[in-house]
Amino acid sequence: MTTVRIPPTLRAQVGDAKQVQAGGSTVGEVIGRLVEQHPALREQVYTAEGELNRFLNVYLNGKDVRYLEALETPVGEADTLVLLPAMAGG
Repeated sequence: MTTVRIPPTLRAQVGDAKQVQAGGSTVGEVIGRLVEQHPALREQVYTAEGELNRFLNVYLNGKDVRYLEALETPVGEADTLVLLPAMAGG
Protein backbone atom coordinates (compact mmCIF):
# COMPACT_ATOMS: atom_id res chain seq x y z
CA MET A 1 0.00 0.00 0.00
CA THR A 2 1.03 3.57 -0.64
CA THR A 3 1.44 6.02 2.22
CA VAL A 4 -0.75 9.11 1.89
CA ARG A 5 0.26 12.07 4.02
CA ILE A 6 -2.64 14.19 5.16
CA PRO A 7 -2.24 17.92 5.87
CA PRO A 8 -3.81 19.42 9.00
CA THR A 9 -6.70 20.95 7.03
CA LEU A 10 -7.90 17.48 5.95
CA ARG A 11 -7.11 15.42 9.04
CA ALA A 12 -10.57 15.71 10.58
CA GLN A 13 -11.94 13.79 7.58
CA VAL A 14 -9.55 10.88 8.23
CA GLY A 15 -9.87 10.59 12.00
CA ASP A 16 -7.06 13.07 12.72
CA ALA A 17 -4.44 10.79 11.15
CA LYS A 18 -1.26 12.40 9.81
CA GLN A 19 -0.92 9.63 7.26
CA VAL A 20 -2.94 6.68 6.04
CA GLN A 21 -2.37 3.73 3.73
CA ALA A 22 -4.29 3.16 0.51
CA GLY A 23 -3.86 0.57 -2.22
CA GLY A 24 -3.70 1.05 -5.96
CA SER A 25 -1.28 0.94 -8.85
CA THR A 26 -1.76 4.57 -9.97
CA VAL A 27 -2.20 7.90 -8.22
CA GLY A 28 -5.85 7.95 -9.29
CA GLU A 29 -6.53 4.50 -7.86
CA VAL A 30 -4.87 5.36 -4.55
CA ILE A 31 -6.88 8.58 -4.22
CA GLY A 32 -10.07 6.74 -5.18
CA ARG A 33 -9.51 4.09 -2.51
CA LEU A 34 -8.63 6.75 0.03
CA VAL A 35 -11.97 8.46 -0.62
CA GLU A 36 -13.77 5.10 -0.39
CA GLN A 37 -12.17 4.53 3.03
CA HIS A 38 -12.84 8.13 4.16
CA PRO A 39 -15.97 9.42 2.34
CA ALA A 40 -15.77 12.78 4.15
CA LEU A 41 -12.81 13.61 1.87
CA ARG A 42 -14.91 13.42 -1.30
CA GLU A 43 -15.89 17.12 -1.38
CA GLN A 44 -12.29 18.21 -0.81
CA VAL A 45 -10.81 15.84 -3.39
CA TYR A 46 -13.34 15.70 -6.24
CA THR A 47 -15.55 18.18 -8.06
CA ALA A 48 -19.28 17.53 -8.48
CA GLU A 49 -18.39 16.05 -11.89
CA GLY A 50 -16.00 13.55 -10.32
CA GLU A 51 -12.81 15.25 -11.51
CA LEU A 52 -9.88 15.93 -9.21
CA ASN A 53 -10.43 19.30 -7.53
CA ARG A 54 -8.19 21.88 -9.18
CA PHE A 55 -7.42 23.39 -5.76
CA LEU A 56 -5.90 20.13 -4.55
CA ASN A 57 -2.22 19.64 -5.28
CA VAL A 58 -0.98 16.06 -5.32
CA TYR A 59 2.69 15.16 -4.94
CA LEU A 60 4.30 11.78 -5.42
CA ASN A 61 7.64 11.51 -3.63
CA GLY A 62 7.92 15.31 -3.71
CA LYS A 63 7.03 15.72 -7.40
CA ASP A 64 3.82 17.37 -8.58
CA VAL A 65 1.85 14.67 -10.44
CA ARG A 66 0.65 17.28 -12.96
CA TYR A 67 4.19 17.18 -14.37
CA LEU A 68 4.33 13.39 -14.37
CA GLU A 69 1.44 11.31 -15.72
CA ALA A 70 -1.22 13.01 -13.57
CA LEU A 71 -3.69 10.47 -12.13
CA GLU A 72 -2.19 7.74 -14.33
CA THR A 73 1.20 8.06 -12.64
CA PRO A 74 2.25 4.61 -11.38
CA VAL A 75 2.80 4.17 -7.64
CA GLY A 76 4.39 1.47 -5.52
CA GLU A 77 4.31 0.37 -1.92
CA ALA A 78 7.39 2.41 -1.01
CA ASP A 79 5.93 5.62 -2.47
CA THR A 80 4.41 8.54 -0.59
CA LEU A 81 1.57 10.73 -1.83
CA VAL A 82 0.94 14.12 -0.30
CA LEU A 83 -2.45 15.81 -0.67
CA LEU A 84 -2.08 19.55 -0.30
CA PRO A 85 -5.04 21.91 -0.70
CA ALA A 86 -4.06 25.22 -2.27
CA MET A 87 -4.03 28.09 0.17
CA ALA A 88 -5.40 31.51 -0.71
CA GLY A 89 -5.01 34.83 0.96
CA GLY A 90 -2.49 37.54 1.28
